[in-house]
Amino acid sequence: MALGEKIGRFFGMSDEDETYRSDNYYTNEDEELADAARSSKIVSMHAKGKEKVEKKIALFEPRIYSDVKVIATRLLNDQAAVVNFQRMDEQQAHRVVDFLTGTVFAIGGEVQRIGEQIFLCTPHGFVVEGNVAAEFSDNDF
Repeated sequence: MALGEKIGRFFGMSDEDETYRSDNYYTNEDEELADAARSSKIVSMHAKGKEKVEKKIALFEPRIYSDVKVIATRLLNDQAAVVNFQRMDEQQAHRVVDFLTGTVFAIGGEVQRIGEQIFLCTPHGFVVEGNVAAEFSDNDF
Protein backbone atom coordinates (compact mmCIF):
# COMPACT_ATOMS: atom_id res chain seq x y z
CA MET A 1 0.00 0.00 0.00
CA ALA A 2 1.45 3.39 -0.99
CA LEU A 3 1.96 6.20 1.51
CA GLY A 4 -0.65 8.34 -0.24
CA GLU A 5 -3.25 5.57 0.11
CA LYS A 6 -2.41 5.16 3.81
CA ILE A 7 -2.82 8.86 4.43
CA GLY A 8 -6.06 8.90 2.42
CA ARG A 9 -7.48 6.01 4.45
CA PHE A 10 -6.39 7.69 7.68
CA PHE A 11 -8.44 10.75 6.76
CA GLY A 12 -11.32 8.60 5.49
CA MET A 13 -10.70 9.18 1.80
CA SER A 14 -10.45 6.49 -0.83
CA ASP A 15 -9.69 6.52 -4.54
CA GLU A 16 -13.45 6.62 -5.21
CA ASP A 17 -13.75 9.89 -3.29
CA GLU A 18 -11.11 11.48 -5.51
CA THR A 19 -13.12 10.82 -8.68
CA TYR A 20 -16.06 12.71 -7.24
CA ARG A 21 -13.85 15.67 -6.38
CA SER A 22 -12.66 16.07 -9.94
CA ASP A 23 -13.17 19.49 -11.53
CA ASN A 24 -14.81 17.82 -14.53
CA TYR A 25 -17.53 16.08 -12.52
CA TYR A 26 -20.91 17.81 -12.27
CA THR A 27 -24.23 16.61 -10.94
CA ASN A 28 -27.71 17.53 -12.10
CA GLU A 29 -27.95 19.62 -8.95
CA ASP A 30 -24.95 21.69 -10.07
CA GLU A 31 -26.56 22.30 -13.46
CA GLU A 32 -29.82 23.36 -11.78
CA LEU A 33 -27.94 25.84 -9.59
CA ALA A 34 -26.15 27.25 -12.64
CA ASP A 35 -29.49 27.63 -14.47
CA ALA A 36 -31.00 29.35 -11.42
CA ALA A 37 -28.05 31.76 -11.28
CA ARG A 38 -28.74 32.78 -14.88
CA SER A 39 -32.43 33.26 -14.10
CA SER A 40 -33.80 36.78 -13.82
CA LYS A 41 -35.31 35.87 -10.45
CA ILE A 42 -31.94 36.05 -8.74
CA VAL A 43 -31.18 39.47 -7.25
CA SER A 44 -27.85 40.51 -5.81
CA MET A 45 -27.95 40.96 -2.06
CA HIS A 46 -25.87 44.09 -2.50
CA ALA A 47 -28.20 45.71 -5.00
CA LYS A 48 -30.93 46.62 -2.54
CA GLY A 49 -31.00 47.47 1.12
CA LYS A 50 -27.39 48.45 1.51
CA GLU A 51 -26.57 48.97 5.13
CA LYS A 52 -25.60 52.48 6.06
CA VAL A 53 -22.08 52.63 7.35
CA GLU A 54 -21.72 55.04 10.23
CA LYS A 55 -19.12 57.70 9.44
CA LYS A 56 -17.23 58.86 12.49
CA ILE A 57 -14.97 61.75 13.39
CA ALA A 58 -12.37 61.06 16.07
CA LEU A 59 -10.82 63.85 18.16
CA PHE A 60 -7.09 63.69 18.95
CA GLU A 61 -4.71 65.74 21.03
CA PRO A 62 -1.32 64.10 20.44
CA ARG A 63 1.54 64.70 22.86
CA ILE A 64 4.34 62.70 21.23
CA TYR A 65 5.14 61.79 17.65
CA SER A 66 4.23 58.11 18.05
CA ASP A 67 0.59 59.11 18.66
CA VAL A 68 0.35 59.62 14.88
CA LYS A 69 -0.01 55.85 14.36
CA VAL A 70 -3.41 55.81 16.07
CA ILE A 71 -4.59 58.78 14.01
CA ALA A 72 -3.37 57.25 10.73
CA THR A 73 -5.06 53.94 11.58
CA ARG A 74 -8.38 55.73 12.06
CA LEU A 75 -7.99 57.42 8.69
CA LEU A 76 -7.18 54.10 7.03
CA ASN A 77 -10.37 52.72 8.61
CA ASP A 78 -12.41 55.41 6.83
CA GLN A 79 -12.86 57.67 9.84
CA ALA A 80 -12.17 61.40 9.91
CA ALA A 81 -9.93 62.95 12.56
CA VAL A 82 -9.72 66.37 14.17
CA VAL A 83 -6.20 66.86 15.49
CA ASN A 84 -5.38 69.55 18.06
CA PHE A 85 -1.63 70.25 18.40
CA GLN A 86 -1.78 72.56 21.43
CA ARG A 87 -0.04 70.01 23.69
CA MET A 88 2.78 69.20 21.28
CA ASP A 89 5.95 71.12 20.49
CA GLU A 90 6.07 72.79 17.11
CA GLN A 91 8.77 70.60 15.54
CA GLN A 92 6.97 67.35 16.36
CA ALA A 93 3.66 68.84 15.26
CA HIS A 94 5.20 69.59 11.84
CA ARG A 95 6.34 65.97 11.56
CA VAL A 96 2.87 64.69 12.49
CA VAL A 97 1.21 66.99 9.94
CA ASP A 98 3.64 65.73 7.27
CA PHE A 99 2.89 62.11 8.15
CA LEU A 100 -0.87 62.67 8.15
CA THR A 101 -0.68 64.57 4.86
CA GLY A 102 1.02 61.54 3.28
CA THR A 103 -1.53 59.16 4.77
CA VAL A 104 -4.46 61.24 3.58
CA PHE A 105 -2.92 61.61 0.12
CA ALA A 106 -2.56 57.82 -0.13
CA ILE A 107 -6.27 57.28 0.59
CA GLY A 108 -7.51 60.15 -1.57
CA GLY A 109 -8.64 62.33 1.32
CA GLU A 110 -7.95 65.88 2.45
CA VAL A 111 -6.28 67.80 5.27
CA GLN A 112 -7.81 71.16 6.19
CA ARG A 113 -6.68 73.65 8.75
CA ILE A 114 -9.62 74.65 10.91
CA GLY A 115 -7.83 76.52 13.68
CA GLU A 116 -4.45 77.93 14.63
CA GLN A 117 -3.26 74.51 15.77
CA ILE A 118 -6.20 72.33 14.72
CA PHE A 119 -6.45 70.24 11.56
CA LEU A 120 -9.26 68.18 10.05
CA CYS A 121 -8.16 65.03 8.22
CA THR A 122 -10.81 63.29 6.15
CA PRO A 123 -10.63 60.13 4.05
CA HIS A 124 -12.12 59.93 0.57
CA GLY A 125 -15.89 60.36 0.55
CA PHE A 126 -16.27 62.92 3.33
CA VAL A 127 -17.79 66.25 2.39
CA VAL A 128 -16.86 69.28 4.47
CA GLU A 129 -19.02 72.34 3.97
CA GLY A 130 -18.17 75.88 4.98
CA ASN A 131 -14.84 77.44 5.79
CA VAL A 132 -13.05 79.07 8.66
CA ALA A 133 -12.83 82.84 8.28
CA ALA A 134 -9.54 83.21 10.19
CA GLU A 135 -6.45 83.95 8.13
CA PHE A 136 -3.26 82.09 8.94
CA SER A 137 0.22 83.41 8.30
CA ASP A 138 2.71 81.56 6.10
CA ASN A 139 4.90 80.88 9.14
CA ASP A 140 2.21 78.76 10.78
CA PHE A 141 2.50 75.08 9.95
